[in-house]
Amino acid sequence: MRKRWKWVVGVAVVLVVAALVAFPRSVEVEIAEVLVGPLEVTLDEEGETRVREPFVVSAPIAGRLERIELEAGDRVVAEETVIATLRPSAPVLLDARSREEARAGVEAAEAGVGRVRAERQRIASELAYARAEAMRYRRLADEGIVSQELLDQTELRVATQEEALQAAEYALRTVEGDLRMARARLLEAAPTREQGGAIAIRSPVDGVVLRRFQQSEAVVTAGTPLVEVGDTRDLEVVADYLSSDAVQMKPGYGALIARWGGEPLLARVRRIEPSGFTKISALGVEEQRVNVVLDFDESQRSSWERLGDGFRVEVRVVIWADDQVVVVPTGALFRSGEQWAVYRIEDGRARLRPVEIGVRSPERAQVLDGLEAGDRVVLYPGDQVTEGVRVHG
Repeated sequence: MRKRWKWVVGVAVVLVVAALVAFPRSVEVEIAEVLVGPLEVTLDEEGETRVREPFVVSAPIAGRLERIELEAGDRVVAEETVIATLRPSAPVLLDARSREEARAGVEAAEAGVGRVRAERQRIASELAYARAEAMRYRRLADEGIVSQELLDQTELRVATQEEALQAAEYALRTVEGDLRMARARLLEAAPTREQGGAIAIRSPVDGVVLRRFQQSEAVVTAGTPLVEVGDTRDLEVVADYLSSDAVQMKPGYGALIARWGGEPLLARVRRIEPSGFTKISALGVEEQRVNVVLDFDESQRSSWERLGDGFRVEVRVVIWADDQVVVVPTGALFRSGEQWAVYRIEDGRARLRPVEIGVRSPERAQVLDGLEAGDRVVLYPGDQVTEGVRVHG
């Protein structure tokens, strides 16, 4: 009887071992489903906002600067708000050559103003013509005489001329400021100038004080920066990208501005600067970077107007997007030889499946071949996950 029990126990042990070999323990894994949905591929970098047209107000001549009372954030009005008061130093007598150079500077500045005014007038005339032409084409389009495409081209010409006119206005303000500075140099340099008169330096544009370079009373030389002013309602975003990423973008690409303190904002790439620069990364690696400039979407002005000059943001430029693609989490992908592969779950077992991948984002990848919507795959497969092993989630 005792021998019989020993045989029974021995057979039971053999059966248990055989069962463990034939039916190995199931491995617990994370499981994800292959879906059909939208996919965006973005290039992300940190950036900052900046005023599109900042103006640095400098001392036109050498003299004693009185204390600047304005502070960063104070509003200024063009040609009205006094930025600083400067008492000229005793004028230096000029020789004939220097006096002629000062006069030539005034004449050159006057010529520059005349040239820019003529250019502004030309653009204004072209804009008036374009608006009239657009109005005629609009009536003809309503009657079905001209195509919608021709009407769109005419209205695009109007918008382009309006932007050119605005740029000409900014250019005119700049050259008029140069002319005033040139005249001030000649006037203050003249030996007949009455001594001791204070000069009020006024803001060249409407906006706010961005930075104050000088505050206390001090003796300054000509050209010393005093205050930077600009219109914070006219902001842009600049982000420096790796040159290898910048070449994948084009002007007009859509973007998102995130992590600025509010909901993501829409933006669009306006310019990719043609010249790069070298920057040392946090790991001490030299990188070739390129500045990418973006414009905010005007429809969200009420949101982004809360930003100011030099605010940190995160820029996400969309270089590829589709609403209906087969996507798999990137955490399920791994390299198997020369190919990408996943472990697809079939009848409770992990099966190695080669896949062909298209575009990828940090979270998801486009599946071109090898998987279908509804398939279940193993996320982050470890060493215990092998071909044919039982798995459960």
